[in-house]
Amino acid sequence: MSQEDNSVGWFEIPVIDMARARGFYAWVLGEELTEMPMGEDVEMYAFPWRYGAGGASGALIRHPLMRPARIGTLVYFICTDVSEAAERAAAAGGVIVQGKTRVGEHGYIALVEDTEGNLIGLHSQR
Repeated sequence: MSQEDNSVGWFEIPVIDMARARGFYAWVLGEELTEMPMGEDVEMYAFPWRYGAGGASGALIRHPLMRPARIGTLVYFICTDVSEAAERAAAAGGVIVQGKTRVGEHGYIALVEDTEGNLIGLHSQR
């Protein structure tokens, strides 16, 4: 790992129902996901990313060896306003697990459960 790079380069969020999950994340984040053809038994849709930009990107994945979970690694999505994104998550069938919470000088977070049962984080400066 180079000193200029962040530690995480890619993540995958397991899903059962890809159409439902894609709709949830597109609504909450306000961004469409891009299909990544992976073969017969695997479906993958990537979150927007820009080559050379900081941070990590990833994808939703439907794979026979992966299952959604509320425990384990927690991925935080950057958003403009945590409260608005959390409310969109709830309106899209998710559950607000922890509302807007200040994290010192680092802004605010909220935790939501997606439509597949995964716990995700939201982060904003306001």
